[in-house]
This record gives sequence, C-alpha cells and structure tokens, in this order.
Amino acid sequence: MTQTSPASDRVLIFDTTLRDGEQCPGATMTFEDKIEVAHLLDEMGVDIIEAGFPIASEGDFEAVSEIARQVKRATVAGLARAIEGDIARAGAAVRHAERPRIHTFVSTSPIHLAHQMRKSEDEVVEIIARTVAQARGLVEDVEWSAMDATRTPIDYLCRCVETAIRAGATTINLPDTVGYATPAEYMSMFRQVRERVPGADRAVFSVHCHDDLGLAVANTLAGIEGGARQVECTINGIGERAGNAALEEVVMAIRTRRDVLPYATGVDTTMLTRASKRLSAVTSFPVQYNKAIVGRNAFAHESGIHQDGMLKNAETYEIMTPESVGVTKTSLVMGKHSGRAAFKDKLRDLGYSLGDNALQDAFKRFKDLADRKKHVYDEDIVAIVDEEIGSAHERVTLEALTSISGTAGPSTATLTLAVEGAHRTTQATGNGPVDAIFNGIRALEPHAAELELFQIHAVTEGTDAQAEVTVRLGVEGRAFTGRGADPDTMVACARAYLAALNKLQAWSSRGSAQSAMKLG
Repeated sequence: MTQTSPASDRVLIFDTTLRDGEQCPGATMTFEDKIEVAHLLDEMGVDIIEAGFPIASEGDFEAVSEIARQVKRATVAGLARAIEGDIARAGAAVRHAERPRIHTFVSTSPIHLAHQMRKSEDEVVEIIARTVAQARGLVEDVEWSAMDATRTPIDYLCRCVETAIRAGATTINLPDTVGYATPAEYMSMFRQVRERVPGADRAVFSVHCHDDLGLAVANTLAGIEGGARQVECTINGIGERAGNAALEEVVMAIRTRRDVLPYATGVDTTMLTRASKRLSAVTSFPVQYNKAIVGRNAFAHESGIHQDGMLKNAETYEIMTPESVGVTKTSLVMGKHSGRAAFKDKLRDLGYSLGDNALQDAFKRFKDLADRKKHVYDEDIVAIVDEEIGSAHERVTLEALTSISGTAGPSTATLTLAVEGAHRTTQATGNGPVDAIFNGIRALEPHAAELELFQIHAVTEGTDAQAEVTVRLGVEGRAFTGRGADPDTMVACARAYLAALNKLQAWSSRGSAQSAMKLG
C-alpha cells in the first residue's frame, strides 16, 4: 500500500539499516544477510539504501559493491568521512549502481571540533568545500552531513551548509547525532537554515535522528514539518546506542495521520512486518512485544472493555488495520496434519519467502514440533523460521545433547557438535545444566569471549511452549548475539550459544575491521 502525492509532499525514505543499523552492538550481518536485506528494502520501495561504510573493511567494501550491482530501483549510497581516501573508496564501491550516491560527513559542533576533529571552524569549512567537490566529481548525487548539527551554532551551521551546496551537494543532512534535540528545536533549525542559506532550494534536506531521549520519531516528523523531504531511518529502529528513528513508525505515522502530516512515501506498508521479522532473524535481535507497528502486541487486545469495542467496531481501538502493515489475524491454524503447501502459505502470511531447501528444513522442524506440542501457534512458526534463517551459514551446529541435573551435585552435559561436517563429542560438568552445556561448547570450540547476556522466555503459553533463548558473547569491544528456540530449553540454550559463537568466528576469520569514525 503506497501513497501518491505532489512532488513537494513526497518524503524520500533513506534506509540506513545496513550501515548505522549494523553499528548496533551485536547486530553484525554476514555478506549474504546484507544482500538479502538490500533486496527486501528495494522491493519495499525504499528510495535510498545506505549499503555500508566502504573504507571500514574489505568486507564492507565488497558488500556495498555487490548491493550496488544487484539493486535496480533504489539509489545505493556509500558512507565516507570527509577524507579523500574515504571518498575515493566510496565512489569505487557504488560506481556500478544504477543510481549511485556518496554520503560524506564532517563534525560541525564546538565539542566535536575541539575534542574529535581538533580543527578550527575555518579549517572545517575548507574541508567541506574540498571533499564535497571531490565526491561530486565521482557521482552526480552527493549527500553531505553536519555531524552533531543540533549542537552546532546556527550561524556556523548555515555557513557550512552554504559551502556544501556551492561545492555540489544535492542532499543536506542535519542529524541529531546524539539524540539531544526536542521536536520544536529540530523543526526550527531546519526552517532557519532553509530560510537563511542562499541556494537552499537546490538541495533536498534530510533528517537523521537518534533515540537517546526517546524522541527520534517525534523529531523526524518535526524535521519534515520544518521542510526536510528525506528521512533517514532503520528497520526496527536499530542503530548506535538507543537506535535510530524506526522506518515502520515514521511511514505509518505519515500514512495514518494525513490530516496533520499531508505527505506520502513510496513504501509498500504491507511489507513492514515481513521486513521487521527478517531483520530480527538475521541479526538475532528480538523485537520487543510492545514495539509500535510490528511488535507482537501491536494488534493484541486483552482488556475486556477493549475486546468489547473491537467486536463492535475495530476502529474503536485500532487506528490502522493489521493488514495494512502485513499482519494476519489468524493465530492458530497449523497442526501435525498440515501439509507442505499449507505451511508455505502460512509462511507467506507471516511475511516469509523461503527457497526450496530452507522451506524443506523449516517444514521438517515444524512437523517435529507439531508431534511434540498440542498446539502450534504463529509465534512457534516464526521462532522455527527465524532460527533456520539465522543458522543458514553456520560453521558449527548442534547434533546431539543430553543433560543431567539435580540436587545431588554438579550437572553433566554430553554433546556432539558438527564442525564443518565433522562430528566431535565431549562431556562437561557445571554449576547447573546450562553452565555444563556452555562449558562443553567451549571445550570443543575454545574462545576468549565473555558471556554478556543470557535470557530465556516462552514463545507461547503452556508447559509445552517453545523456549526462546538469547545469548550475547563479547570480545575485543564487539558483541555477537544469537538466538535459539526449542521445546527443550537446554537445546534452545545450546543453539543460541552456537549462533552467537558462529557470528564471532565469522568475524574473527575476516580479521578485525579497521577503526573508522562513524556517523551517528
């Protein structure tokens, strides 16, 4: 469901899930994950895909390059610091795109100039003029960002913006890099800059808001009111620190409140839930139940008063329909007698499209689960498929597990892992069955990572509910998150730990990425 409107009311959606989103601790994506997400964003109707930070590592450069080759509808952007080498690398990465963009940035606030840049205001203005001109020499579409714009004096910010436009920038981004602004301040900043800067009408102005004070979406909408016509956001709001403005929230706010937000986007809103689930699967980052638009409870009603109103007229308590964001109303239709075709159709309803091999693997796990559980809910199927997606490229997998625990002494775990196809078995003890399982995995696959997070919750109700476990491993300042689901909690624990370990090992095999300044 897309909207149409005059060009002046069209808001461009710039998705930075693959760049800023991946900077969320523990949310690193594989090369294959990035390609898959890029295709999904392109299919959704996102206008610009920021595919990565090409100078950061060889892996990032290759991912941006491949996305540039494969994406056909959206503009593909590569991020670059205001450094000649960065800009040249970004240009090389996006040069195969149908619509390439270089997105370059530099700090402008006094605190950043004094402590990070260690440059004077005049020196930064010269850097802007030189590097934007360099980028414009490589591509027609250049975006320039004033990092920490909301803490930059307005007079100096206007000077920097004017310099960038004169040098050839076609998009001007004024980000709330540290999530400091309030909506009224952010709107005013855009209005002042657009009124005061000569040639401002030659550029599209863009918002990029972080959620440190929980105001990212509110500030984004305020920026649009202030004249911005590009929104930088991420699926599920993932990103640095508290995250970015959530794409699904911004898009649905515009779609739902046309009376006060008379704008439109080109996003197919019926794909929002599918995109949310896919990203959650590839990053192993669960979506909170009460998350707006795509959370499990977004269209759930438990209060008797609410249920009564919903039965009489859904509009009493729902300001949008579940179907408008790709949510189905059915929650219990699958069982052990369901066939492959019905399972595939259910997956389509839940927002998944799997290849034949992945579909067969997921269907087998579904049938196994249906034999073990009395009822199979949508949430059970989502957990099964998410784990299949997350484990598609794993080097180490769980083959067998037996755990023994009780009040009489240490717990014991006997487990067999398949490591690149070769089976290895060990027995380990620990202070409880989970500790024994994790000790066994470390014995078979030694590593120096610390366990930073361990969580268990039930996917659905009942004593036969699947357990969904989240594990986060940390090493060298990096975090790797994995999830596992199974009716046997200990099996789910092992799978979650291995999912995180596989991500850690994949990162280690590529080598540590070069340190690089990151746009907030």
